[in-house]
Amino acid sequence: MRLVLLASTAAIALTTPAFAQTDQRAAETTGQDSPRQTQAQAAASTYDSGEIVVTARKREETLLDVPIAATAITGTVLENRGITSVREAAALTPGLNINSDGAGRAFVAIRGVGVTLVQTVQPGVGLFIDGVYQPNTSYLNNPLLDVERIEVLRGPQGTLYGKNTLGGAINVITRQPGNELEARVIGSYAGPDDSWLLSGSIGGPIVKDVLAVRVAASHRQQDGFLRNTVIGGDANPFNTDSVNATIRFTPGDTTRLTIKGAYDWVDGVNTPYARVAGPTDYSRNVQFNTPNRVTFHYKDANARLEQDLGLHTLTLIGAYNERTSTVIDGEGDFGPVDFVRSRGRDVLRTRTAEARLDSKWSDTVSSLVGLFYSRETFDAASTTTIVPLARAVPQTSANKADTYAAFGTLFWKPNSDYEVALGLRYDHEDRAANGTVGGVAVPQAKIKSDQWEPRITLTRHWDPEFMTYASVSRGYRGGGFNAPTAPTRTYKGDSAWVYEAGAKYASADRRSSLSAALFYSDYKDYIGLNSIAPSSAGGLVTVDLNAGDVASYGIEIEGFFKPVPAWTISGGLTVMHARLTDSSAYTAITGRRLSSDRLTFQPDVFGNISSDYTVPLADDRSITLSAGLTGKSKRLAATLNETTPTLLNGYVLGNASATYRVGAVEVGAFVNNLFNTRYFESYIEKTTLLLAGINFPGAPASDLGIIGDLRRYGVRASIRF
Repeated sequence: MRLVLLASTAAIALTTPAFAQTDQRAAETTGQDSPRQTQAQAAASTYDSGEIVVTARKREETLLDVPIAATAITGTVLENRGITSVREAAALTPGLNINSDGAGRAFVAIRGVGVTLVQTVQPGVGLFIDGVYQPNTSYLNNPLLDVERIEVLRGPQGTLYGKNTLGGAINVITRQPGNELEARVIGSYAGPDDSWLLSGSIGGPIVKDVLAVRVAASHRQQDGFLRNTVIGGDANPFNTDSVNATIRFTPGDTTRLTIKGAYDWVDGVNTPYARVAGPTDYSRNVQFNTPNRVTFHYKDANARLEQDLGLHTLTLIGAYNERTSTVIDGEGDFGPVDFVRSRGRDVLRTRTAEARLDSKWSDTVSSLVGLFYSRETFDAASTTTIVPLARAVPQTSANKADTYAAFGTLFWKPNSDYEVALGLRYDHEDRAANGTVGGVAVPQAKIKSDQWEPRITLTRHWDPEFMTYASVSRGYRGGGFNAPTAPTRTYKGDSAWVYEAGAKYASADRRSSLSAALFYSDYKDYIGLNSIAPSSAGGLVTVDLNAGDVASYGIEIEGFFKPVPAWTISGGLTVMHARLTDSSAYTAITGRRLSSDRLTFQPDVFGNISSDYTVPLADDRSITLSAGLTGKSKRLAATLNETTPTLLNGYVLGNASATYRVGAVEVGAFVNNLFNTRYFESYIEKTTLLLAGINFPGAPASDLGIIGDLRRYGVRASIRF
């Protein structure tokens, strides 16, 4: 049976899966080992391949045991690949697609579900840092600092995670302080755009077994590859500083309190689009009358209390998160004619509280139940100036959202081979929007919703090397608000029923593993489009909307293989068909039709493959040679054209590195985008500008594009002790 299943999936696969690097500290916390874990640890000691212990279901399990399509990427892999953000890590994760058009904007979806194209729409893929919900997709661009691993869970995860996990969840787990003094410093420099990074962390005990502290900081900057031909200089620089600190207090064997604070400062550019002649014109020249800079300040404070109550474990989490953005002189028309300027400031504050009770009722029955609450407030003030008319239009907004949720999962294991998990979530959302336009107050808008999201999973472990699972689940994302002059002031949340069947295999010696999942998503009230619509005040206005229904189905495969102990081949592949099946809702609101049933920026095929070969030398020295490819097939650009879709070419990026290790010191050289491939990170077809009236004498409307990073080459060094 297993041979039939795996052969059928491997027929369309790259060589496979997850990044299974040894994580000894995580393994030490698993408690009593199952036969599968014992065998995996024995293999790890022989081949140093190991298995990552993850907390995807809020309990420690190996990836082989988790009946979810999940990828875990260790911090070591991130550092060795030079990955510094979740957006960059998406290239190593099947099903996860992220691209960006600025420091504060990222477009994210998993399997085409949960598409988020603009920051005014709630995330459809939940991002969590150490289990704490992050309320905006801009966090996907932020620096990864002192990360233990990233877990990406595909499919709705509402019965286990905070909110808005319609497409899935991304959980970033940072390194925690312990009883051993540990420090690390990492630095890199690359050209030709003066890109460099310096980060470090130190952690250890203050009072052994009672109090431990860890502190980390980083600085990253780069000039980027875009040039401003109107005012001169770099058009897309990026500069960040980050710091975080964690305190862990363990007054006894049954109590643990973890307190963490973090601060990120980000200085970058939003929407640095170049005017281009079409999807094969990879221009680097941006024609803005202003640097269009934006600064972000992110503040985060949270506390987690874990209490062992015998058969039960109680976890309480409280968090405060604040993001402030400031634009002093923003570009509004994307062209050399000085027509539209903007300035503004906004503050997004999020307070969350969560309580979970993990109970083991018997050897066969356990449960996890929880309550979640969040309050989000968004306050913004901006001014748009029409330069030729010397007319300034001020606007303010004050939005508030309260979300209440209760969730639970019952796990039943009648024997060691089978598990049935039954989960249910209830969401209540209450949102309100206020504001002014030109100093005049607009009527308040409100949204209320109540949603039930069930999940059922059946798992079968055929033997210590092979398991299968099947699941049915429903996910939901909350709605939002448009401008007061839009034909529809509100749009409702979207939802998806997801049907999934998967298999996972790991050889007895753990020198190879393979996982595969078949999925079908019935996606309703899709929010992933915004458009131009008639304004009640005359002219046109941008609207976010429920565009219709979507069907998304396909297969994901990932795995690794060690032909010899020194050589690891790993990779992943997604083959997906995600299409609008009914766009009548879009036409009803906008009066327009779509030129394609494709979803914006979603490829049908995307994947990665990597090879790492370590040559051992004498005296605790080695050289590791690494090479990898990542790629995406054709994607639909952002377009409002009613007849002719604009498709962006597919692309493949190559990366390579050589690293010399001696003891705890590593020195290496690397090349990213080895073949200097040109591709678009984001693209807007010109119909959008024409409808918005941005078509001036001397600067007619054109397509807009942002190319991806070109070839970088540099050196990297690290020391760990």
